[in-house]
Amino acid sequence: MKNFLSLITATPIRAALLPAALFLCAVLIAMPVAKAQDADDRPNIVVVLCDDLGYGDLECYGHPIIKTPNLNALADGGIRFTDFYSAAPVCSPSRVGLLTGRSPNRAGVYDWIPPSQKPRPDAREQVHLQKGAVTIPALLKQAGYATCMAGKWHCNGKFNHPKQAQPDDFGFDHWLGTQNNASPSHQQPVNFIRNGQPVGKVDEFSCQFVVTEALNWLRDTADDEQPFFLYLPFHEPHEPVASPQELVQQYLPMAKNEDQAQYFANVTNVDAAVGRLVKGLEKLGQRENTLIIFTSDNGPETLKRYQRAKRSYGTPGPLRGMKLHTTDAGFRVAGIMNWPAKVAAGQIVSQPVSSLDFLPTFCLLAGSQPPQDLSLDGTDFRPALHGNKIDRKKPLVWCYYNAINECRVAMRSGNYKVLAKLNGGKIPLMQNITQKTYPSVRDAELTDIEIYDVTIDIGESDNLAGQDETLTQTLSQKIRSEYKALVEDSHVWTVAQQ
Repeated sequence: MKNFLSLITATPIRAALLPAALFLCAVLIAMPVAKAQDADDRPNIVVVLCDDLGYGDLECYGHPIIKTPNLNALADGGIRFTDFYSAAPVCSPSRVGLLTGRSPNRAGVYDWIPPSQKPRPDAREQVHLQKGAVTIPALLKQAGYATCMAGKWHCNGKFNHPKQAQPDDFGFDHWLGTQNNASPSHQQPVNFIRNGQPVGKVDEFSCQFVVTEALNWLRDTADDEQPFFLYLPFHEPHEPVASPQELVQQYLPMAKNEDQAQYFANVTNVDAAVGRLVKGLEKLGQRENTLIIFTSDNGPETLKRYQRAKRSYGTPGPLRGMKLHTTDAGFRVAGIMNWPAKVAAGQIVSQPVSSLDFLPTFCLLAGSQPPQDLSLDGTDFRPALHGNKIDRKKPLVWCYYNAINECRVAMRSGNYKVLAKLNGGKIPLMQNITQKTYPSVRDAELTDIEIYDVTIDIGESDNLAGQDETLTQTLSQKIRSEYKALVEDSHVWTVAQQ
């Protein structure tokens, strides 16, 4: 540009052209600015995912004791979804579904993944989100986003091990995580790994440490020309529960015992961490054009279901069942979205939205498209942000072979929730599908169909199957065809695969 100006001012004749030349320079200078403005218009995206948070655990979802002022404010300033669904009723498959926009069965992640040190004959330790899977961070990174994860990974058993893919293999520029829970508890965990390197003992509660990491990353990387994607899968309120003592003391007078007070305080600590995150975004000047989504991986844990579940006082609210169930309490969860620049405050949306919808929606928000040959189970939820109807061509379907209730298959189609057993409930519980067990689930017949209109029967108590023959026939046929399509596209493991 300097050389250009020297040329046009070298002679009187050229000097006469100066006004036009300066105009041209202004146009040329403005071109990259316009390009940056286009990038700036795309929203930053933050997903906060709780672990085992019950549908009824937040104040804005009706909990009579737990205080969640920061989440209340997010809901009041944006949208509270009444019919928000996770991708599975248990942790690992729910996370895989969220990241891929596809039923976790398609990735071969059917149940929670145990930590792995060596292969085991039951082939569970080999289960992992396989390298090459198309994920949200990878697609957003291709679209020019900076990407970061901080929290609970739980998409493989061989965590931070070269034999299985790790968070950076799926598009995260920066990652901090644990394989599963914060250990020994949420208080001063010692098992975090940052970009492949052990962190050591942490002097913060897990959710607060995760937010600290996210804000530090943003301070180091955020700029006005590059949007970011931030994935924060909190460990709370999954066992082993530990909470700040000052919060526990606040709840002791209202709780049944100290363990329940610990749980109540745990949820409030999550709320405080979200409040810190929002304030941090404001200080960085990144709040107005940031879409924040708050939700959970599945429903609440049952008290004392296993030895360490002594503080599992989560509630499903009016829903039927708990975590590990295919009734709605297993995967109908809190869903809050807030985006000051684009989303009107004070909305309550009752149409079904799922974490499976994140991938296609985020791609569109980023100005890109998912790969055309990628079969997705989610859809674009953008219309719901403005009170419009989502065009959901494919119903939401879950198949959980290790469900506590006997119905292993579930579907949400319009107003209706549909449940079905496999072969009358005679197929044994399974945590993984291998070449040996696959024929039994592939050839299984869906029986004992149950149908509920969950828009008026949130507790799934009035079974409509048989009351309306046309409705029963239509939905029975639909869940059978959807199950067949899903099982035929499910990943089947062999013991030799690693």
